[in-house]
Amino acid sequence: MDLLMDLIATLSRWSRSHLYDISLAIMATLLVLFGPSINAWVQRSIASLNFVLRTLIFVLVCAVGYGLALVYLTPFLAHGLGYFTNYTLAPVLLLVFFVIGVMADRR
Repeated sequence: MDLLMDLIATLSRWSRSHLYDISLAIMATLLVLFGPSINAWVQRSIASLNFVLRTLIFVLVCAVGYGLALVYLTPFLAHGLGYFTNYTLAPVLLLVFFVIGVMADRR
């Protein structure tokens, strides 16, 4: 049991030093998974507008919206994950990536 706890603590310490990159990977994967749904909702919402205005809004949502979400939400996620202890961070990250994998498989 001590070997398992040491392994978890070692993985958590390593993960903690790469927390920003891990958070960026999580955010990018979530945007890839939910991007088509968001795009479809935006397209339905702006379908009655002029072509030029629709195109402008769609470009703003995709380029600016997703870019800002990736840049500004990643530090919040990294900060939130930083609250986990060395005995909980690695299992939580494994669970998060497992859930994201299941969601990706179902889409």
